[in-house]
Amino acid sequence: MFKQLLNIFRVPELRNKVLFTLLMLAIYRIGYHVTLFGSDLAKFNSQNQSNQSNSSDSDNSPVGALASYVSIFSAGNLSQSSIFGLGVMPYISSSIIFQLLGTVMPSIEKLQKEGETGRKKIQEWSRYITVPLCMIQASFWLSYMNGSDLVLPQWKNTAMFWIVGLCSLTAGSIFLMWLGEQIDEYGLGNGVSVLILAGIIARMPNAIMVLYYRTSLSGDVSGVRDITPAKLVFLAASFVFVVGGSILITQAQRRIPIQQAKHTRGRMIYGGQKQWMPLRVNHGGVMPIIFAQSLMLFPTMGLRALSGYAQAYMAGLSDAVRNGHWHPFVNTAYWLDQEFSRGSYLYFIIEAAMIYFFAYFWTTVQFQPKEMANQLRDYGTFIPGLRPGKRTADYLEKVMMRITYVGAAFLCVIAVVPMTVQAQMNIPIQVTAFLGGTGLLIVVEVALDVISRIEANLLMRDYGGFLGGGGGSSRIRSPYAR
Repeated sequence: MFKQLLNIFRVPELRNKVLFTLLMLAIYRIGYHVTLFGSDLAKFNSQNQSNQSNSSDSDNSPVGALASYVSIFSAGNLSQSSIFGLGVMPYISSSIIFQLLGTVMPSIEKLQKEGETGRKKIQEWSRYITVPLCMIQASFWLSYMNGSDLVLPQWKNTAMFWIVGLCSLTAGSIFLMWLGEQIDEYGLGNGVSVLILAGIIARMPNAIMVLYYRTSLSGDVSGVRDITPAKLVFLAASFVFVVGGSILITQAQRRIPIQQAKHTRGRMIYGGQKQWMPLRVNHGGVMPIIFAQSLMLFPTMGLRALSGYAQAYMAGLSDAVRNGHWHPFVNTAYWLDQEFSRGSYLYFIIEAAMIYFFAYFWTTVQFQPKEMANQLRDYGTFIPGLRPGKRTADYLEKVMMRITYVGAAFLCVIAVVPMTVQAQMNIPIQVTAFLGGTGLLIVVEVALDVISRIEANLLMRDYGGFLGGGGGSSRIRSPYAR
């Protein structure tokens, strides 16, 4: 293994890419700790410590839950009020917007089919849209800081705080976007995803420390040490099992046999080779979970506010009226707030249904069976037993719909595991976050992609590959390959 690691630094081009990527990540981590102008660090620290000590009730603040969730896949950290607080989320949002618009706007769809030229044009438009998205998201966060007394008194609700805050958060997000593009061009590639990967892995030492301080090796669960050795073994085994399953489902493919038509030129016969067309089982990647969990935050926030209003209404009534009458509005508000809280049965059912919906929706957006069938026909290739054209397109669509069902089921399990372990075993959310969910899938997919890029560079220069073996093709396929 160490020999294969040394091979990375024996190739000058690959060594420069790795070192450049590490340098960009170091710059990102330095800026990650630069706080926003006017932030009250003492109150931010006390709020974070309160959330960690009461991790089972950390979702009592919907805005805090939203900030925590956004920071998972944005490479930012709003909970520390960093200048990189928004991360690359505005840029990701603008890229998703143009990807969705490509299915309904012929002009953007035409650009997507123009190859590198069209891709650069769409990327340029995405940069322009990123700026107003940064301003909108930054204004929401600054409003929350003002309303929650997280701003120093001398700067609260001042024009200076708003101007500097908007400019800092926007500039930080644009700078991270630029860092990602530099990694794409001069580093290992897939820069934005690598930044997100670094942000997620950076949380692991904190999770280990939380687990260490709450684990009782003697079995005595008194005080804050409420994690027994049996729970610790279960967490370790679960982590290995979930990571292994994530790698398996990320690499899983349904291979469709395709046959190349034979054609004669003079006395020579060309073609006739049998090949395979891979279809990913988890074609949507992590996007269905992101969409589902993002949308589930809004009814949670609305119902939490409604429950607070109902509680204030009940506090204004006299004891006789409060105890002697049934209040449908109040009871309904309490019931909905409880049922839509993270970890409840109804929450699981609705989130699973939304994951299935977005899995099929995202697959429909990305996978175009008619276009693939036309490309197979144009290249003189066909699926044995099926006529080119509509029959081939219908078959590809049917196969993709079936394997998407399996991929969506896996995504549901990944999304449910952290909340279930937290609710049933009283494990801190900082620890259970690494047992599934969005963060784990992002780490697995990006790590596999980085390994595949390194291995491809080594195999091109007759080295044995990052994982050894040599003499053949890479055993790791990039999850981003189509």
